[in-house]
Amino acid sequence: MSDEKLIISTAGSREEASRIATALVSEQLVACVNIVGPIDSIYRWQGKVETAQEFLMLAKTTSARSAATCVRIRELHSYELPEAMEVSIAGGNADYLRWISESVR
Repeated sequence: MSDEKLIISTAGSREEASRIATALVSEQLVACVNIVGPIDSIYRWQGKVETAQEFLMLAKTTSARSAATCVRIRELHSYELPEAMEVSIAGGNADYLRWISESVR
């Protein structure tokens, strides 16, 4: 098991996703954010089933910075309840994982 984490979040527009991603990388909370989309999201909100087009953000960070990354996403986000979920990375390209660790402070 490695020390690196993947933080998953979504945004309502490419511009918002890019703004959040740029802040996270600039502040050295994450090494990289991939923005994918648009995607179709179907979810329950305030008792109703909703649908929306969103942009998926995949942020790479470390265990030590994952909580701060989730807090910062919440601060930067326009949603009342933004998604910010941490996924453990079990392994992968050792050089890439080392780059993630070296890229965050």
